[in-house]
Amino acid sequence: MSKVEEQVESLIKKNIEDLGYELYDVEYSKEGKDFYLNIYIDSSKGIDLNDCEKVNNEINPILDSVDFIKDSYFLVVSSPGVERILRKDKHLEDNIGTEVNVKLFKKDDLGKKEHKGILKGFDKDIIILEVEESKVELKRKNIAQIKTVYNW
Repeated sequence: MSKVEEQVESLIKKNIEDLGYELYDVEYSKEGKDFYLNIYIDSSKGIDLNDCEKVNNEINPILDSVDFIKDSYFLVVSSPGVERILRKDKHLEDNIGTEVNVKLFKKDDLGKKEHKGILKGFDKDIIILEVEESKVELKRKNIAQIKTVYNW
């Protein structure tokens, strides 16, 4: 997580939890010339547009009052979706035994840039997948993205 993401998370987490939601993740990114502050919320009941609006109305004044993000940005509040990006150790822990797709920055020793398998474990340095009954260990520093797989 970037420093901005960490600051935003610590600033709004309690307010979101007080509304009855989980703050799943915060992502600050640039797309083209525009900056986006994506706030992902979750709930055991699921998330709909009204939930996103409620959270947006709660956190927008907080972010405006602190105003530590120097760039102009779009605030987007949404669900993490069915196929979720796993960026935090908590996300990984919650998805042990789940099918995931792992994209790498560059090809690994097996000549692959992507692996799909069951998340079996992790530590600070590696992610362990079961791929076709074989164990594959991937260095975390080489991972561009880990995402859950939803089989339609």
